[in-house]
Amino acid sequence: MKIALIGATGFVGAEILKEAVARGSSVTALVRNVDKVEKLEGVTAVVADALDTADLAAKLKGHDIVVSAYNPGWGNPDIKAVHIAASRSITEATKRAGIGRLIVVGGAGSLYNEAGGQFVDGEGFPAEYKEGALGARQALNDLRGETELGWTFLSPPFALAPGERTGKYRLGKDHPVFDAEGKSAISVSDLAVAIVDEAEKPKHIKQRFTVAY
Repeated sequence: MKIALIGATGFVGAEILKEAVARGSSVTALVRNVDKVEKLEGVTAVVADALDTADLAAKLKGHDIVVSAYNPGWGNPDIKAVHIAASRSITEATKRAGIGRLIVVGGAGSLYNEAGGQFVDGEGFPAEYKEGALGARQALNDLRGETELGWTFLSPPFALAPGERTGKYRLGKDHPVFDAEGKSAISVSDLAVAIVDEAEKPKHIKQRFTVAY
């Protein structure tokens, strides 16, 4: 596949990059700083601004799929507004480029709890992540109103950390996936496996899904 990967130097994006090229795909890494892109065979690093829709669309043309692991940065004081604006720009650029599929890596905050509410609205949700989670939730809501694009939104579990690649995970939809001990966790390497699996063999077109062990 020819994959356009937005945010290829981030915590999740860097793992998607490695997983995709290990399977033989060619990846265009669309980033703010090309010097931070891991130098791997099959990777082309390109400077891109997610907020510049026209330029981004031109750079997306010719790819089979767009995968967005975009994050404005947790230290960005305007993270919510920037996340929403960039997500809308990425969606529009994907359509202008004539690409039919977009996978977006979002947040866990918009997953639903047993009471039917979303975790981001709960009193115990970490304040330092709330604005970013609200931005990601709006990005999901925007995609749910998208009619012409074959989008997919992946919410990771709450516990996402460096770890080994097992190639194993369990799937969920709008509620977290818990193990027998009540944990909802996965390594970032296995999250990348799930993302590239979805890119290669889509199961969640116009749907949100989640994964965990």
